[in-house]
Amino acid sequence: MKIGDLAKRAGCTVETIRYYEREGLLPKPERGANNYRLYDSSHLRALCFIRNCRAFEMTLEEIKILMNLKLDPGKDCSEVNRILEEHIDHVTSRISMLEGLKDQLTSLRNLCHRIKPRKECAILLELDGPLGNDSATRNDAATHVHGTHCSHTTGTT
Repeated sequence: MKIGDLAKRAGCTVETIRYYEREGLLPKPERGANNYRLYDSSHLRALCFIRNCRAFEMTLEEIKILMNLKLDPGKDCSEVNRILEEHIDHVTSRISMLEGLKDQLTSLRNLCHRIKPRKECAILLELDGPLGNDSATRNDAATHVHGTHCSHTTGTT
């Protein structure tokens, strides 16, 4: 099948497939006489595996490891379990960070109890001030959970 067919069957974009090829997650396909890439069912299975892992927000490195572990089906799954446990720990940490972020945003929102001109808006005034380590309404790069605001329209999911 051609790349467009593979994309349609996997529910992703052509750019996503090319990205996973560049990252070494999808094997390079054969090329036909017309130099078109020719994909088969193994590419579709691999792409579905990758997309399922990405749906669980696994990193590309975690996915590569899991894919390599699949290559030796006779061994036990203890390493797979270890990787999932680590990912669960990461998700748990992110949840905690997001709960802290929610508390900070709630504190910030609570600064404004009635509608005023924007020049008097306590929220905007607070955001305009210097960052302080003791402020309950501040969030810095160390506590911000990156990627939580993205709509994943880049074609790499």
